[in-house]
Amino acid sequence: MKGINYLTNTKGEKTAVVFDLKKYKEELEDFIDGLEAASRVNEPAVDFKRAVNKIIKSKSPGVSRHHKKIS
Repeated sequence: MKGINYLTNTKGEKTAVVFDLKKYKEELEDFIDGLEAASRVNEPAVDFKRAVNKIIKSKSPGVSRHHKKIS
């Protein structure tokens, strides 16, 4: 395929691939997003509201006082 090149070792075995980012940028971003999601499949879920409230609480007092707790 145009825009895809393989790197090989001294035995001729493919060891890496090089993609033309101008041609395959979006596809590669989607692929990498999928890999990242798959790598997190066994991580514990975090409740969205709890996560937002934790972020708000972690901000400085001057910032957090302008936000209401999400319920």
